[in-house]
Amino acid sequence: MAGPASAYSSVRFGPFEFDLQTGELRKSGVVLHLPPQPSKVLALLVSRPGQLVKREEIQEQIWGDHTVVDFEHGVNFAIKKIRDTLGDDAETPRYIETLPRRGHRFIARVESIPSNGTCPGTTTEAESPVARHPAPSLPRRWYVAATAGLLVTVLAILSALNVAGVRDRLLAHIPLTRLTATPRVASVAVLPFENLSSDPDQEYFADGMTEELVTSLGEVSDLRIISRTSVMRFKGSRKPLPEIARELGVDAVIEGTVARSGNHLRITANLVQASTDHHLWANSYDSEIEDVLVLESDVARSIAAAVRSNLSAEQVHGASPRRVNPEAYQSYLKGRYYTSEWTKAGFKQAITSFRQALDSDPTYAPTYEGLADVYNLLALWGLQPATETYPAAKAAALKALELDDGLAEAHALLGQIRFAFDRDWPGAEQELKRAIALNPSSSAAHFYYGVFLTAMGRTGEAIKETEQALELDPLTPTSNLQLGWVLYYAHRYDQSIAQLQKTLVLAPDFAYANMELGWNYAQKGMYAEAVEQCRRAVTLMPDEQVMLGSCGNVFGVAGKHQDALKLLGRLKYASARSYVDAYNIAFLYNGLGDDDHVIEWLERAYRERSPSLFGLRTDPWSDRLRSDPRFRDLLRRMNFPP
Repeated sequence: MAGPASAYSSVRFGPFEFDLQTGELRKSGVVLHLPPQPSKVLALLVSRPGQLVKREEIQEQIWGDHTVVDFEHGVNFAIKKIRDTLGDDAETPRYIETLPRRGHRFIARVESIPSNGTCPGTTTEAESPVARHPAPSLPRRWYVAATAGLLVTVLAILSALNVAGVRDRLLAHIPLTRLTATPRVASVAVLPFENLSSDPDQEYFADGMTEELVTSLGEVSDLRIISRTSVMRFKGSRKPLPEIARELGVDAVIEGTVARSGNHLRITANLVQASTDHHLWANSYDSEIEDVLVLESDVARSIAAAVRSNLSAEQVHGASPRRVNPEAYQSYLKGRYYTSEWTKAGFKQAITSFRQALDSDPTYAPTYEGLADVYNLLALWGLQPATETYPAAKAAALKALELDDGLAEAHALLGQIRFAFDRDWPGAEQELKRAIALNPSSSAAHFYYGVFLTAMGRTGEAIKETEQALELDPLTPTSNLQLGWVLYYAHRYDQSIAQLQKTLVLAPDFAYANMELGWNYAQKGMYAEAVEQCRRAVTLMPDEQVMLGSCGNVFGVAGKHQDALKLLGRLKYASARSYVDAYNIAFLYNGLGDDDHVIEWLERAYRERSPSLFGLRTDPWSDRLRSDPRFRDLLRRMNFPP
């Protein structure tokens, strides 16, 4: 190269450009995602093209000697990630040549991209920004080590005795970071695993492995684990890991890959300290699908050990994970994938996949849990009558717990069913507390417990639980919406409005947030604002029965009776052709001030065991009905505890 290393900050090889300072890799101008550790390894290799860089030197330069890490797996992960990103092949390499047990060599021509206008040239060792200072020869290394050792010994003696205040002065001048251990990791996000299989249809498998690792980590550690729904927002993201960690509010992130060939799996996982990009742990695993549950458990326990998380005796010595039927597990993951789409069509496909899984293996408990989840969602969204879906949901949840009583999500679902359908309030609380004890990182368990506490009028506890659910699932619109909902029930309308506005920043077209803003503004007597929010909500979701009933109520309260009656007509038209939750029609009649019809439709909702009735005692809209003896009788039959 024509000039010193400081004259350039980027290099070019083939169609790629690589910024040595920022680690940004581009191909034909398009930014490619390369994690921090592989990026540092690539910087070291391209700074010394044609030269063998020993594995020990990679360890010293990139990882140092302060990392809790299986180094061999770490460097293998980094080299593989670089090759995958560059489209290189280990057998016939164009960029990185591996010399077994020795090291790696960058074999492509490397040209500098000058920052001062000088002509580009091929990088040489002397010009390398990474290895600018050559390593000392062996005799010199021995001399340096011996001298340093003697000095350390003398200083240790003086420090121990605090001669002339040596220890105090040393402590005053040594940076604090050198004296402390790796910062404690209390929270972790598992980023979506990358699908390295040649078949793009295997994407569901990589997503499923992400979700299963999230669950496993929550069950075996005292770490706070971010929910799958929040981390999936970063699927395919090129954001730097520290930025992702800040958005999720975590100390560390896990990224990894899944490669599947037939029944064989290869999984790599990499744990990185978010604030420093410091590599804490890495490993790769080979397994057959039959042993995937053992693999997931091993990964979770290894990560927990790497960050020194506490494991209880029960977790350490508990029963070993069982083998699983490959076809059943594949169908189970498909069911989870379709459920996460949150559409009627997705729910239908999910039920089909879960049933296929049970045909292959009727003893795999999580499949019953997944089936219970789908039936529960169908009832909550008013897509099918509760009398049809909840018995099926309850039977599936009970079967899951019969096979494995340690499934936190199954306990959470059963708790939700007990209060929304059975009206068994003590039984519901018992199940929800059990779910949280089994997996404190279950956002669903905290979510449902917050709903239960809201129905009980225990608003302080409800807000606390819902805030915990939001900490575990911070970037999902529904989690943010839920806190606004709980604050509304607590009559904290200004706080609810602020939270719902935050939700709309996160998801500008989330109609439910507009709808709930309409509720809050109506309670404050701000009718123009309430109507505006509800008009937008109905425009976004013109056929959603919850939207029609809720916004019809707001229009009625605001004096827009004709608008309310139009929505009522649409609801009744829909109810003549398909299932409509009677509660939504009662809610609309309340806005019109028609108490007789309100009671009539609430009684129908009661007979149909509508899950929407759980909040009847504390819902702000029902305040004006409390003097009506018919309403008081209905509350009595709901079996609410005193």
